[in-house]
Amino acid sequence: MTKEFSVPPVVFPAGNGVNPGVGNVTQRRAPMAPFQPLRPPSSSSAIPFLSFDIGSAASSSGTFGGTISSSGVSGSATFEDEEPLLDELGIHPDQIWYKTKSILNPFRVNPSAHKDSDLSGPIFLYLSFCLFQLLAGKIQFGVILGWIVVSSIFLYVVFNMLAGRNGNLDLHTCTSVVGYCMLPVVILSAMSLFIPQGSSVIRYAMAGVFVVWAARACTNLMVALADGGEEHRGLIAYACFLIYTSFSLLVIF
Repeated sequence: MTKEFSVPPVVFPAGNGVNPGVGNVTQRRAPMAPFQPLRPPSSSSAIPFLSFDIGSAASSSGTFGGTISSSGVSGSATFEDEEPLLDELGIHPDQIWYKTKSILNPFRVNPSAHKDSDLSGPIFLYLSFCLFQLLAGKIQFGVILGWIVVSSIFLYVVFNMLAGRNGNLDLHTCTSVVGYCMLPVVILSAMSLFIPQGSSVIRYAMAGVFVVWAARACTNLMVALADGGEEHRGLIAYACFLIYTSFSLLVIF
């Protein structure tokens, strides 16, 4: 006697998942794909430049291009409107030349040219004086610099002591005037290069003329630019004479 056993049908993955010989059979669930984290939307991304839409970027490329070109044009315009380097440093060659020309006339000095004091012109004249002294075989850079500082402070103190409460001369203006009035001494130093060392009479005579020229110009500027110095013109002229005599001694000896 044979015993029958019920065997469940075999379902193959090929086809639609249904065995054609057996009718409708319950399909097996297909395996799920491994877990993948969901990407956050581009609008809520914490780092905007890591998640973006290529289509939106391509569509807005014209906008970016226009922005870059406009910024480039504005940048070049602002660069052209900038001041020259010498003006930013406070060096104005036109004013320096105008003030220097005002000293060239020993009989009439223009005080209005020296209302705006600066130190660019005096530094140029000091360096020229040092250069001519160096060409004469005299290395006096430290001596000239020290005498310049002492002379400016000396004339500043003397003028304000003489003017009293009415004196309004500041040290910057005093240094500027003393420096520009060094022009005759610089010319003397340049001319002494062509005068023989043996002709001492000519050298002393030239030194006297240029010292009087520098002292006169400095006195007129001091009296015109500051208050309270008109009645003490003689004493101020004497102080200026001592200052430029000391510089001329560097040229003679």
